[in-house]
Amino acid sequence: MGWLAVGAGATLGAWLRWRLSAVYNVGGHLVPIGTLAVNWIGGYAIGFLVACFEQHPGLSPEWRLFAITGFLGGLTTFSTFSAEAMILLQRGDYLWAIGHSALHLLGSIALCVAGFATYRALAG
Repeated sequence: MGWLAVGAGATLGAWLRWRLSAVYNVGGHLVPIGTLAVNWIGGYAIGFLVACFEQHPGLSPEWRLFAITGFLGGLTTFSTFSAEAMILLQRGDYLWAIGHSALHLLGSIALCVAGFATYRALAG
């Protein structure tokens, strides 16, 4: 049943990514807000969920597959972020490309740590 959990989660995550991108990736921003938002949300959420599953090892593996592999895998987008950075480089916007990449990578990692810490603080 793991394939069903991954598929259901991925469907929901991809739908949410599409929706956030449709709403927030408008106006030609150098750093598209929708793409950044899904990666930051995903970074925070995976930290939170990793801490949760670590503290509750008895939870069904299908929940982890649904939430992390499926939903967050469908929500976050390394490929779109990479394409956006490439376009900035092609246009000669080198500093923006570096800033864009730093926002995605460092922001996602920092938010992953924050999500993990949040769960730990809430769980006591």
